[in-house]
Amino acid sequence: MLNTKEISSSWEGDFQGEKAIYLRFGSSEAVMLPEIGGNLVAYRDLERGLRFLHEPSPEEMESFKARPMIHGIPVLFPPNRYEDGRFAWNGQTLQFPVNEEATGNHLHGFLYNTPWVVDEYGHTEKESHVSVSITVDESHPVYVCFPFQFSITLRYSLSSDGLMQHVRIRNHGSSCMPCLIAFHTSINAPFNPEGSARDYKLKLTIGDRWELDQRMLPTTRFQPLIQEEEHMRDSGVYPFFAEMDNHYTAVPQNGRNRMELQDTKNGMTLIYDVGTSYKQWMIWNNHAEEGFFCPEPQINLVNAPNLDMQAEEAGLFGLQPGEIWEETSRLYLRQS
Repeated sequence: MLNTKEISSSWEGDFQGEKAIYLRFGSSEAVMLPEIGGNLVAYRDLERGLRFLHEPSPEEMESFKARPMIHGIPVLFPPNRYEDGRFAWNGQTLQFPVNEEATGNHLHGFLYNTPWVVDEYGHTEKESHVSVSITVDESHPVYVCFPFQFSITLRYSLSSDGLMQHVRIRNHGSSCMPCLIAFHTSINAPFNPEGSARDYKLKLTIGDRWELDQRMLPTTRFQPLIQEEEHMRDSGVYPFFAEMDNHYTAVPQNGRNRMELQDTKNGMTLIYDVGTSYKQWMIWNNHAEEGFFCPEPQINLVNAPNLDMQAEEAGLFGLQPGEIWEETSRLYLRQS
């Protein structure tokens, strides 16, 4: 019989002054901050000293709390940019605050810094886990700009198969609501503190690159991939070959939609398998500065409700009253 206390555990603790839920399984550890957007800010291999996610340092905590975009796995709902903060849906126009002055757009929604409720956490011999949720109704502040009644539940579990994320959106209201979500996942490169980013190769299941205008909104046209982007799609490329703030269609390979980040020197590959419901990828690499980058799985095309194109192509769909949408993703390490 396995000793659960030695192999799997979960507890409420402190992460640099903030309430945190810790998960442990074997040598793996994950840390969730429910009161800062339900953000899972850490995924580590304690035995080998590996840190897969870009964690906020003590010096970065204040800026992280003000804008928790580039650490951990922030939830974007609705994701990315919307022209003038306006959101067209079923004949009505919703108005979000313009929070990106440089473009005059609304950016990244309202859940990444909203407190989430801890529904439960625990552990068994096979996994440790935590579930958090948020419920929006007429009394919630965001109902003014997003007048729908719904709940989102996030469940993270840590096991011998790595870190799994399960997300579920349920429409509790009486009208059809748009289902738009993404994750601004921040991946360390290198994830081995003793390694070099030059030894890392990024592979991503991209298809076409969307043309973006000066406001970073899609024109609905495609741009040709450059050679390095073809390598990123096919065999892997140095993640900081150029500055990237790019938007791509997602095209699964071998039935899977995922990122692979290979440490060529140490024979390890970090897999981020996000599921095929995510029809788009955003990728941002911090102005090509080595250290971390963000492969962002996204259901919908940026500004999708405002674009003159087929809903299916834009990844735009709704949930009818009582309907549920859900998807799973997984981060795990593969030895070469």
